[in-house]
Amino acid sequence: MTISPPEYLHAETRHARRGGTGHHLHHGVDYVLIDPESSVNTPILFSRNRVNLASVHDVNHGGPRGEGRGATWVREVLEAAGAPEGLRLLLLTQPRFFGFWFNPVSFWFAVRSDIGGQDELIAVIAEVNNTFGERHSYFCGHEDFSTIRPRDRFVAQKIFHVSPFQDVSGNYEFAFDINPRRISIKIVLKDGEEGLVATLTGARTPLTNAALLTSAVRRPFGPLRTLALIYWHALRLRLKGIAYRKKPAQPPQQEVSR
Repeated sequence: MTISPPEYLHAETRHARRGGTGHHLHHGVDYVLIDPESSVNTPILFSRNRVNLASVHDVNHGGPRGEGRGATWVREVLEAAGAPEGLRLLLLTQPRFFGFWFNPVSFWFAVRSDIGGQDELIAVIAEVNNTFGERHSYFCGHEDFSTIRPRDRFVAQKIFHVSPFQDVSGNYEFAFDINPRRISIKIVLKDGEEGLVATLTGARTPLTNAALLTSAVRRPFGPLRTLALIYWHALRLRLKGIAYRKKPAQPPQQEVSR
């Protein structure tokens, strides 16, 4: 099986509210793309499951928040969904910086290699975390597990509370353009005349110590900065007069929906 060296994405995320009161945001964000089942050598400043300048820990991914089982959990989800065997896993996520972790959304990619050795995207699990310590994942893939193309759209009912300025209603529409040079993900929330368009884009480059040091200087404590920006935009939305919705008493009972 092909083993992928870790990669770095100096990505950009954009959000735009639709309908009613508008609000836009545009921020840089640091992601890594790793093979979670690989023991390939990594830069000295990046670690798996141990403290470092930047790190990715299985406990933060795959399964209940804070009790993650990483790739083992993903394999179980794929098997339950009827996915073919032999798929390789990749995890696109914001790493911990200086031990601090928070990630609004990570993506598990299940891929297989074609005759020419290029990765074909077969399934995606979007792992969504809110600021209330909860998690829910959305499964995207064709019923026959054929290759996911950039033109494909996957619709899932929104059943998880993310923002207190949006109802838990409507549908998400996911689109993925994953190629050897660049990753582009688009999520559209459609809820009547209201909604949201969110994108994540970035070029794929090797994960190096230089890239990690640059990230640490440019966006210190990356996940903490992400959390601070969430609260900053929440304040701006409140000042615009957008109604605050209380969190449902319980998150969805199922871990994954589609």
